[in-house]
Amino acid sequence: MKREITIRLAGIITLCLLYVTGMEAQKRSNYEFYKEYPVYVDMLQKQLTYPLAWGNGDIKDFDEWKAKARAKVFECMMTPPPPASNYDMKILGEEQRDGYKARKIEFNLSDFYRVRALMLIPDGKGPFPTINLLHDHGGHLFIGKEKMIRPFDEDSVVIKDADEWQHKVYGGQYMGEYLARQGYLIFSTDAPMWGDRGRAEGANRDKYDVIAGNMMMYGRDLSAFMTYDDIAATEFLATLPEVDTQRIGCAGCSMGAYRAWMLSALSDRIKAGAAVCWMVTTDVQMTWKYGRKENGGFANCIPALRQYLDYPHIASLACPKPMLFISGNQDKLFPVPGVEKAFDIMHNVWNSRNAADNLKTEIRDMGHKCGPEEQETVARFFDEKLKHATVR
Repeated sequence: MKREITIRLAGIITLCLLYVTGMEAQKRSNYEFYKEYPVYVDMLQKQLTYPLAWGNGDIKDFDEWKAKARAKVFECMMTPPPPASNYDMKILGEEQRDGYKARKIEFNLSDFYRVRALMLIPDGKGPFPTINLLHDHGGHLFIGKEKMIRPFDEDSVVIKDADEWQHKVYGGQYMGEYLARQGYLIFSTDAPMWGDRGRAEGANRDKYDVIAGNMMMYGRDLSAFMTYDDIAATEFLATLPEVDTQRIGCAGCSMGAYRAWMLSALSDRIKAGAAVCWMVTTDVQMTWKYGRKENGGFANCIPALRQYLDYPHIASLACPKPMLFISGNQDKLFPVPGVEKAFDIMHNVWNSRNAADNLKTEIRDMGHKCGPEEQETVARFFDEKLKHATVR
């Protein structure tokens, strides 16, 4: 019996080796792609002239430029989900925490889907300055909103996962809980494919790109749905009596930072935004020199948009509102030259509007994270630019 099992295992191993060897042999002397890039990538880069960037075209009026550039972003984002006919919000749970109340809610984010969210409401009399806190990617889709706000006690598996995630990215401190203790109402909900909006079969990073591709076959963009949802969630926030509608900000780390500056650029509800560890230029992000590639997959892929605007150009649509960007010089996802170039582009835009004081950028001696020091910087920024700012 043992001999028979051994022979079978040997046969399986041999077949596997033959398969691998065969795969290795499936090469041609001529090829057009190398290490996930087309060999003509340098020529592609030269064709990215960003004609809709501020100062690159014929438009001299800033408001006219913003309207045209924003319209192009929405055009490239393709068809949005239908807006919710009514929110029909339900409170699923509440618990008192240290200086604030945690609330779990459910509401219609669109006519396609109903979502859950977590909120932290400071003790005392509102309405309160509010932050839409946007979770990261991290290749970890099992939790979303729970990366930002500690989940309720009834789900020990989610709590354990969320607590462990804090030590990986946030220095052991929930960003939402910290900001709530500073007097901010905090809101967070899942992006499509994360947390309660994931797959019935379970979280699987590899399936994100496949599902995004399927969505494109329907003429929809999954990354754009994330941004559309962030805009819609902010509109929902503005209907809550606890929220000061003139003092709504947004913040996030990594993909959450991308979401923060996209939301700031596209929503007039947002009065100030903070983005930690997500800003770069495409010529540095997607190049042979730095060996980088788009690891986020379709999470920030909006078809054709790069033919008109680069990342910092889109973020500049937020000008002149207050924005904070923090990056790390050890962040392997975003090479420093690309970060510096993006920051320079944005500073030129804010300077052109006499709003230099409203753009804060910093490259710190750190990796890809948003620890207690970064969270404190975000809080002080919002204290100055949101909580105590003159209402306009």
